[in-house]
Amino acid sequence: MIILFNKPFNVVCQFSAHERHPTLKDYIDIPKVYAAGRLDTDSEGLLILTDDGALQHRLSHPKHKEIKTYWVQVEGEPTMQDLAPLKKGVQIKDFVTQPAQVRLIDEPEMLWDRVPPIRERKNIATSWLEIKISEGKNRQVRRMTAKVGFPTLRLVRYAIGEYTIDHIANGHYQALSK
Repeated sequence: MIILFNKPFNVVCQFSAHERHPTLKDYIDIPKVYAAGRLDTDSEGLLILTDDGALQHRLSHPKHKEIKTYWVQVEGEPTMQDLAPLKKGVQIKDFVTQPAQVRLIDEPEMLWDRVPPIRERKNIATSWLEIKISEGKNRQVRRMTAKVGFPTLRLVRYAIGEYTIDHIANGHYQALSK
């Protein structure tokens, strides 16, 4: 079984209770499924859960290089020249990221309102990027955009490989048979 969950902002990717935040248990009442990878509490979008250990390993283990697509709202108005270092790989503390695919995009039409909304500054515009990476280190996309001078304000994972959040409302899931 494969569960495609469109995770809301502020939800913790665990089934056990959390003292401050809702968890997967508040949205998914299917026994013996486990997350294939993680998504930070302050990130939204696609989380895949499965009862298939081999699939979970393939989707979450870095050696399989599954492409993850993110929609990223950043502070400021970067040019493609500003984003060029991301296409080569950037040094983030103790590692250099693999080259990313990056492009400027319009705000995605299917995007839902975030609750609570992002912080906005009157004098600073925001922009949207699509970033594709095959890694998944802790807070990697946020660290990458900050490294090139454009902090992430909102992060939505749109796809992992062939799986997307198309036609899945935020806070809902779709169950697929293998």
